[in-house]
Amino acid sequence: MVTGALVMAIGFVGCVGAIQEHKCLLLSFFLLLLLVFLLEATATILFFTYTEQIDRYAQQDLKQGLHLYGSAGNVGLTNAWSIIQTDFRCCGVSNYTDWFAVYNASRVPDSCCLEFSDGCGLHAPGTWWKAPCYETVKVWLQENLLAVGVFGLCTALVQILGLTFAMTMYCQVLQADRHCV
Repeated sequence: MVTGALVMAIGFVGCVGAIQEHKCLLLSFFLLLLLVFLLEATATILFFTYTEQIDRYAQQDLKQGLHLYGSAGNVGLTNAWSIIQTDFRCCGVSNYTDWFAVYNASRVPDSCCLEFSDGCGLHAPGTWWKAPCYETVKVWLQENLLAVGVFGLCTALVQILGLTFAMTMYCQVLQADRHCV
């Protein structure tokens, strides 16, 4: 919500600046858009530089998050895990034994079962998915990396066009003010 509000505020500054042909607002819009673009570029570079550390942290965080599964106020997290395990045919972060620490027993959520039924997570490990969810989802993301990359490039192109148009309009307003004086 904060990001959405920030983007909306930046867009509002740009629109008002363009409509009013206000130099200060146009320059502010340009600088804010440039800042957002540079932050996104920096985040992308850092992501690819520290991929291994991010991987380790993500796995630790997900394993800690398993303990919130099924607890009050965590319906979204519970549904997310259930959907991921069902759709990707996997169980746990590293494997199904991740759930043993959550339940303090040799059981898993029913969404880990090869054939879903109430209480199927209490049966033997032979009836559960064996694939680790973290690696399964990671492979899926890598297979769809082209779509993610195209989306990122399109977003960057729109931002570059916004920067170009904002600076062009700023220069035209500045030039028009010089000719009127």
